[in-house]
Amino acid sequence: MCAGGKKVLSAGEISFMIDKNDISISEISNQSTGYCPKSESWIEVNKVLQKIGIDYPDYFTTAFEFRLCTSCGSINLVKDDFFVCQVCGTELDKEWNFDKK
Repeated sequence: MCAGGKKVLSAGEISFMIDKNDISISEISNQSTGYCPKSESWIEVNKVLQKIGIDYPDYFTTAFEFRLCTSCGSINLVKDDFFVCQVCGTELDKEWNFDKK
């Protein structure tokens, strides 16, 4: 809905902090298993946040790496540089691969 039918450039979770009349962003991540955005999508997030004029972190406070298993089609969250599908055990691509769906 937010993308107006166009390509989604980033997605994730955001937490706001309210202190009297001030609002700031305390946490922001690219955690979205629906869109599985690259951590590099911060560039697009930053463009939007600059326009709204509130304080926010310099980068995702937590950045995730997602990979699509080319064998079973499962979405994987890569942890500790362990590029192995947690469902079928197949080695995962080292590069983000959701554009190959």
